[in-house]
Amino acid sequence: MKIIIRTEGLNLRMPVPLRMAGYIIKRIPQPAIDKMLSDVPEPYACLATRENLIMIVEECMDVLRENKGLEVVHVEAKDGTFVSIRL
Repeated sequence: MKIIIRTEGLNLRMPVPLRMAGYIIKRIPQPAIDKMLSDVPEPYACLATRENLIMIVEECMDVLRENKGLEVVHVEAKDGTFVSIRL
């Protein structure tokens, strides 16, 4: 995955290996997950757990690799700010 951010004072290109996604989810602090869960409607709150997020990422790895080069996010603001995330 490649993350590209361009502004007036910043030009950042950061490669992020897809395998790090599970590792990063494991490192999200529990208070941040609890805050996220407070915004999830009740019937789905029991499904939004750290373990389920990790399982979803691991199951989707093959699909993400098949779509290498797909641009997931492309934002260009009027002030010249540019953000792009490619698989």
